[in-house]
Amino acid sequence: MGMSDASFDAVVTMFEKVSGIRLAPVKKPLVEGRLQRLAVEAGQPSLDRYVEQLMRGESPDELTKVIDKLTTNETYFFREPQHFEYLARWLKEHPPRGPFRVWSAASSSGEEAYSIAMLLADQLGQRPWEVVGTDLSTSVVETARRALYPMERARHTPQAYLKRFCLRGQGEYSGQLLIQRALRERVSFRCANLMQPLPSDLGQFDVIFLRNVLIYFDAPAKARIVSRVIGHLHDHGHLFTGHAESLGNLDLRLRAIQPAIYTHG
Repeated sequence: MGMSDASFDAVVTMFEKVSGIRLAPVKKPLVEGRLQRLAVEAGQPSLDRYVEQLMRGESPDELTKVIDKLTTNETYFFREPQHFEYLARWLKEHPPRGPFRVWSAASSSGEEAYSIAMLLADQLGQRPWEVVGTDLSTSVVETARRALYPMERARHTPQAYLKRFCLRGQGEYSGQLLIQRALRERVSFRCANLMQPLPSDLGQFDVIFLRNVLIYFDAPAKARIVSRVIGHLHDHGHLFTGHAESLGNLDLRLRAIQPAIYTHG
């Protein structure tokens, strides 16, 4: 089931308006693949008819489904391990004097947020700390809250952490793992669009992970996103970005400590 160039352009324009991300023409097969099932479920015989229905704006829920499909990306635990190694060293050298808060600002299905939580539980124990995860997609936020994952996504997780913080699935859950309740209770998830004003009750953080999302934006959009995000970062707090992302050309109050790690203020 394919779509016309006009339908693809309409989806691209709509998606950019909502997310700030402009899909390149080479993404057309991906868009077609991800929207096919939605078109069938909506009772539409073709993707073009489905897009026509979508553009009429008669079903906001359908638009949410499309945004969810187009923003879903698979990730895994302890991706880019240098960041976790740095944070562990920093916490040993600078034990927090009060509550320690970390924000996973593009948390997808939650693997990053729970990786951070494992590290904090190991380093800080029962001292006050919490992790907040946000994402544009409602479906991945719900996945994160369930905390149930294929074992394959834990392939880079230290064995000691797997034994301590994860439950191995059995029976119908064979091949999956569940994050233990004690850890889940320290982590919360909510929807937030980094291209729009952030929730006023989000609060301030000691560390923000903003990884592997800026690559989708041009320099002006990057600057707006980072400026908005670091408004929630304590002075001298840390910002982590993806190793393929650079903030060097942005005029922001950030100082590079090492590749993809910055301090604020």
